[in-house]
Amino acid sequence: MKNQPARTLLKVGVIGTIVAAVCCATPILVILFGVVGLGAMTGYLDYVLLPALAIFILIAAYGFWKKSKNDDGCCKVPKKS
Repeated sequence: MKNQPARTLLKVGVIGTIVAAVCCATPILVILFGVVGLGAMTGYLDYVLLPALAIFILIAAYGFWKKSKNDDGCCKVPKKS
């Protein structure tokens, strides 16, 4: 239970990275914006999606680092004197 925030960070980071990567690589948002009537906004998607992708990658890396840091400390068995 001690590393629950690290797991949450890792999950949010990975899911956000996948969603941002899918939206960057495929025209899902372009089609969606066209259907909704916001087709003129598609030129500005790169200004939002690429920084969002970078932020979610950083969140995932930080969550992985925190999780591995917490996992290292919990499994050590003290030596008997």
